[in-house]
Amino acid sequence: MLRHRRSVTAAALALGAAAAVVLGVAAPASAHVSVNPKEATQGGYGRFAFRVPNESDETSTTKVEVVLPENAPVGSVSTMPVPGWTVAVEKRKVDPPVQVHGSEVTEAVAKITWTATGDAAVKPGQFQEFPVSMGPLPQVDTMVFKALQTYSDGTVVRWIEEPAAGAEEPEKPAPVLTLTAAAPTEGAPAPAAPAAAADDDDDSEGGAGLAFGVAGLVAGLAGLVLGGLAFARTRRGPAATS
Repeated sequence: MLRHRRSVTAAALALGAAAAVVLGVAAPASAHVSVNPKEATQGGYGRFAFRVPNESDETSTTKVEVVLPENAPVGSVSTMPVPGWTVAVEKRKVDPPVQVHGSEVTEAVAKITWTATGDAAVKPGQFQEFPVSMGPLPQVDTMVFKALQTYSDGTVVRWIEEPAAGAEEPEKPAPVLTLTAAAPTEGAPAPAAPAAAADDDDDSEGGAGLAFGVAGLVAGLAGLVLGGLAFARTRRGPAATS
Protein backbone atom coordinates (compact mmCIF):
# COMPACT_ATOMS: atom_id res chain seq x y z
CA MET A 1 0.00 0.00 0.00
CA LEU A 2 2.82 2.42 0.92
CA ARG A 3 4.66 1.60 -2.29
CA HIS A 4 1.50 2.38 -4.28
CA ARG A 5 1.14 5.79 -2.62
CA ARG A 6 4.77 6.60 -3.34
CA SER A 7 4.28 5.69 -7.00
CA VAL A 8 1.21 7.92 -7.29
CA THR A 9 3.03 10.81 -5.60
CA ALA A 10 6.03 10.45 -7.89
CA ALA A 11 3.81 10.39 -10.95
CA ALA A 12 1.97 13.52 -9.82
CA LEU A 13 5.24 15.37 -9.23
CA ALA A 14 6.49 14.35 -12.65
CA LEU A 15 3.31 15.61 -14.32
CA GLY A 16 3.50 18.86 -12.37
CA ALA A 17 7.10 19.42 -13.42
CA ALA A 18 6.25 18.69 -17.05
CA ALA A 19 3.33 21.13 -16.94
CA ALA A 20 5.56 23.81 -15.43
CA VAL A 21 8.09 23.34 -18.21
CA VAL A 22 5.40 23.55 -20.87
CA LEU A 23 3.85 26.67 -19.33
CA GLY A 24 7.25 28.24 -18.86
CA VAL A 25 8.05 27.78 -22.54
CA ALA A 26 4.63 28.81 -23.83
CA ALA A 27 4.17 31.93 -21.69
CA PRO A 28 6.69 34.19 -23.50
CA ALA A 29 5.15 33.32 -26.89
CA SER A 30 1.81 34.85 -25.85
CA ALA A 31 3.33 37.88 -24.09
CA HIS A 32 4.14 40.42 -26.76
CA VAL A 33 3.74 44.14 -27.37
CA SER A 34 0.09 44.93 -28.16
CA VAL A 35 -2.24 47.90 -28.66
CA ASN A 36 -5.38 48.22 -26.56
CA PRO A 37 -8.16 48.46 -27.48
CA LYS A 38 -7.62 46.38 -30.60
CA GLU A 39 -10.55 47.85 -32.58
CA ALA A 40 -11.72 51.38 -33.39
CA THR A 41 -13.82 53.32 -35.90
CA GLN A 42 -12.53 54.95 -39.07
CA GLY A 43 -12.61 58.75 -38.89
CA GLY A 44 -12.90 58.79 -35.10
CA TYR A 45 -10.61 59.63 -32.21
CA GLY A 46 -9.49 57.30 -29.46
CA ARG A 47 -7.19 56.64 -26.54
CA PHE A 48 -4.89 53.69 -27.14
CA ALA A 49 -2.26 52.10 -24.92
CA PHE A 50 0.76 50.19 -26.13
CA ARG A 51 1.18 47.40 -23.58
CA VAL A 52 4.76 46.20 -23.13
CA PRO A 53 5.41 43.11 -20.99
CA ASN A 54 8.94 42.30 -19.81
CA GLU A 55 9.85 38.82 -21.06
CA SER A 56 13.34 38.58 -19.57
CA ASP A 57 13.98 36.88 -16.24
CA GLU A 58 17.11 38.91 -15.54
CA THR A 59 17.02 42.25 -17.38
CA SER A 60 14.57 45.17 -17.51
CA THR A 61 12.97 47.03 -20.41
CA THR A 62 14.51 50.48 -20.67
CA LYS A 63 13.25 51.80 -24.02
CA VAL A 64 10.20 51.32 -26.23
CA GLU A 65 9.90 52.62 -29.81
CA VAL A 66 6.62 52.57 -31.76
CA VAL A 67 6.60 53.35 -35.48
CA LEU A 68 3.32 54.59 -36.98
CA PRO A 69 2.39 53.19 -40.42
CA GLU A 70 3.40 55.34 -43.37
CA ASN A 71 0.41 54.22 -45.46
CA ALA A 72 -2.07 55.42 -42.81
CA PRO A 73 -1.00 58.83 -41.43
CA VAL A 74 -2.87 60.31 -38.49
CA GLY A 75 -3.31 64.07 -38.28
CA SER A 76 -3.32 64.39 -34.49
CA VAL A 77 -1.24 62.27 -32.09
CA SER A 78 -0.56 63.19 -28.46
CA THR A 79 1.09 61.25 -25.65
CA MET A 80 0.17 60.86 -21.99
CA PRO A 81 2.94 61.33 -19.42
CA VAL A 82 4.25 58.07 -17.96
CA PRO A 83 5.95 58.54 -14.57
CA GLY A 84 9.69 57.87 -14.81
CA TRP A 85 9.73 57.85 -18.63
CA THR A 86 10.70 60.55 -21.11
CA VAL A 87 9.04 60.69 -24.53
CA ALA A 88 10.37 61.85 -27.90
CA VAL A 89 8.17 62.33 -30.98
CA GLU A 90 9.52 62.25 -34.53
CA LYS A 91 7.53 63.62 -37.46
CA ARG A 92 7.60 63.22 -41.23
CA LYS A 93 6.20 65.06 -44.24
CA VAL A 94 2.84 63.87 -45.53
CA ASP A 95 1.95 64.04 -49.21
CA PRO A 96 -0.93 64.42 -49.88
CA PRO A 97 -1.78 66.34 -46.69
CA VAL A 98 -4.14 64.92 -44.08
CA GLN A 99 -7.47 66.71 -43.52
CA VAL A 100 -8.17 67.54 -39.86
CA HIS A 101 -11.31 69.58 -39.08
CA GLY A 102 -11.19 71.27 -42.48
CA SER A 103 -7.48 72.13 -42.31
CA GLU A 104 -4.62 70.48 -44.16
CA VAL A 105 -1.88 68.88 -42.03
CA THR A 106 1.40 68.42 -43.90
CA GLU A 107 3.25 66.62 -41.07
CA ALA A 108 2.37 63.48 -39.16
CA VAL A 109 3.95 61.59 -36.29
CA ALA A 110 6.34 58.93 -37.60
CA LYS A 111 7.73 57.43 -34.37
CA ILE A 112 7.30 57.71 -30.61
CA THR A 113 10.15 56.72 -28.26
CA TRP A 114 9.77 56.21 -24.50
CA THR A 115 12.96 55.96 -22.41
CA ALA A 116 13.09 54.98 -18.75
CA THR A 117 14.85 57.18 -16.20
CA GLY A 118 16.04 56.22 -12.76
CA ASP A 119 14.36 53.06 -11.47
CA ALA A 120 11.32 53.24 -13.79
CA ALA A 121 12.39 50.43 -16.16
CA VAL A 122 9.94 47.53 -16.62
CA LYS A 123 11.34 44.78 -14.42
CA PRO A 124 11.00 40.99 -14.83
CA GLY A 125 7.43 39.85 -14.25
CA GLN A 126 6.01 43.34 -14.89
CA PHE A 127 4.45 45.24 -17.80
CA GLN A 128 3.95 48.91 -18.61
CA GLU A 129 1.37 50.76 -20.73
CA PHE A 130 2.19 53.80 -22.85
CA PRO A 131 -1.03 55.72 -23.70
CA VAL A 132 -1.56 57.91 -26.76
CA SER A 133 -4.51 59.78 -28.26
CA MET A 134 -4.97 59.56 -32.03
CA GLY A 135 -7.37 60.82 -34.66
CA PRO A 136 -8.99 61.18 -37.01
CA LEU A 137 -8.25 57.54 -37.73
CA PRO A 138 -7.60 56.79 -41.42
CA GLN A 139 -9.97 55.06 -43.82
CA VAL A 140 -8.10 51.74 -43.81
CA ASP A 141 -8.92 48.28 -42.48
CA THR A 142 -5.88 47.93 -40.21
CA MET A 143 -3.01 49.95 -38.76
CA VAL A 144 0.21 48.02 -38.11
CA PHE A 145 2.52 49.57 -35.48
CA LYS A 146 6.05 48.17 -35.58
CA ALA A 147 7.65 48.25 -32.13
CA LEU A 148 11.18 47.84 -30.76
CA GLN A 149 11.79 46.82 -27.15
CA THR A 150 15.25 47.48 -25.67
CA TYR A 151 16.50 45.71 -22.53
CA SER A 152 19.06 46.91 -19.96
CA ASP A 153 21.71 44.52 -21.35
CA GLY A 154 21.40 46.08 -24.83
CA THR A 155 19.20 43.35 -26.34
CA VAL A 156 16.62 44.67 -28.81
CA VAL A 157 13.46 42.66 -29.55
CA ARG A 158 11.84 43.70 -32.83
CA TRP A 159 8.06 43.31 -32.81
CA ILE A 160 7.69 44.06 -36.53
CA GLU A 161 6.25 40.95 -38.23
CA GLU A 162 2.93 41.64 -39.92
CA PRO A 163 0.24 38.95 -39.54
CA ALA A 164 -1.11 37.30 -42.69
CA ALA A 165 -4.74 36.31 -43.17
CA GLY A 166 -5.27 32.61 -42.54
CA ALA A 167 -1.72 32.08 -41.29
CA GLU A 168 -0.44 31.37 -37.80
CA GLU A 169 0.64 34.26 -35.61
CA PRO A 170 4.26 35.27 -36.29
CA GLU A 171 6.91 34.73 -33.64
CA LYS A 172 7.37 38.49 -33.15
CA PRO A 173 4.05 40.04 -34.25
CA ALA A 174 3.61 43.78 -34.57
CA PRO A 175 0.70 45.42 -32.73
CA VAL A 176 -2.34 45.68 -35.03
CA LEU A 177 -5.34 48.01 -34.71
CA THR A 178 -8.44 46.94 -36.66
CA LEU A 179 -10.60 49.78 -38.03
CA THR A 180 -14.27 49.45 -38.95
CA ALA A 181 -16.48 51.76 -41.01
CA ALA A 182 -18.49 54.35 -39.10
CA ALA A 183 -22.23 53.75 -38.66
CA PRO A 184 -24.65 55.98 -40.64
CA THR A 185 -25.29 59.34 -38.95
CA GLU A 186 -28.61 59.63 -37.14
CA GLY A 187 -31.04 62.13 -38.62
CA ALA A 188 -29.74 61.71 -42.15
CA PRO A 189 -32.45 62.25 -44.82
CA ALA A 190 -34.25 59.06 -45.74
CA PRO A 191 -33.82 57.84 -49.31
CA ALA A 192 -36.55 58.79 -51.79
CA ALA A 193 -39.37 56.28 -52.19
CA PRO A 194 -38.94 54.08 -55.26
CA ALA A 195 -41.28 54.44 -58.25
CA ALA A 196 -42.95 51.16 -57.38
CA ALA A 197 -44.05 52.60 -54.05
CA ALA A 198 -45.62 55.60 -55.82
CA ASP A 199 -47.49 53.24 -58.14
CA ASP A 200 -48.76 51.36 -55.12
CA ASP A 201 -50.08 54.63 -53.66
CA ASP A 202 -51.89 55.42 -56.92
CA ASP A 203 -53.42 51.96 -56.94
CA SER A 204 -54.59 52.33 -53.35
CA GLU A 205 -56.17 55.72 -54.12
CA GLY A 206 -57.93 54.26 -57.15
CA GLY A 207 -59.17 51.36 -55.07
CA ALA A 208 -60.52 53.75 -52.45
CA GLY A 209 -62.38 55.72 -55.13
CA LEU A 210 -63.91 52.54 -56.55
CA ALA A 211 -65.06 51.48 -53.09
CA PHE A 212 -66.78 54.85 -52.53
CA GLY A 213 -68.47 54.54 -55.94
CA VAL A 214 -69.82 51.08 -55.16
CA ALA A 215 -71.09 52.29 -51.77
CA GLY A 216 -72.89 55.18 -53.44
CA LEU A 217 -74.52 52.85 -55.99
CA VAL A 218 -75.73 50.53 -53.22
CA ALA A 219 -77.17 53.49 -51.31
CA GLY A 220 -78.96 54.68 -54.45
CA LEU A 221 -80.50 51.27 -55.09
CA ALA A 222 -81.65 51.07 -51.48
CA GLY A 223 -83.32 54.46 -51.86
CA LEU A 224 -85.16 53.29 -55.00
CA VAL A 225 -86.41 50.16 -53.22
CA LEU A 226 -87.66 52.12 -50.24
CA GLY A 227 -89.31 54.65 -52.53
CA GLY A 228 -91.08 51.85 -54.42
CA LEU A 229 -92.39 50.31 -51.21
CA ALA A 230 -93.71 53.66 -50.02
CA PHE A 231 -95.48 54.25 -53.33
CA ALA A 232 -97.09 50.79 -53.15
CA ARG A 233 -98.43 51.46 -49.65
CA THR A 234 -99.86 54.75 -50.77
CA ARG A 235 -101.79 53.11 -53.59
CA ARG A 236 -103.05 50.34 -51.27
CA GLY A 237 -104.46 52.79 -48.78
CA PRO A 238 -107.45 54.21 -50.83
CA ALA A 239 -108.44 50.73 -52.09
CA ALA A 240 -108.90 49.49 -48.52
CA THR A 241 -111.21 52.40 -47.52
CA SER A 242 -113.58 52.27 -50.51
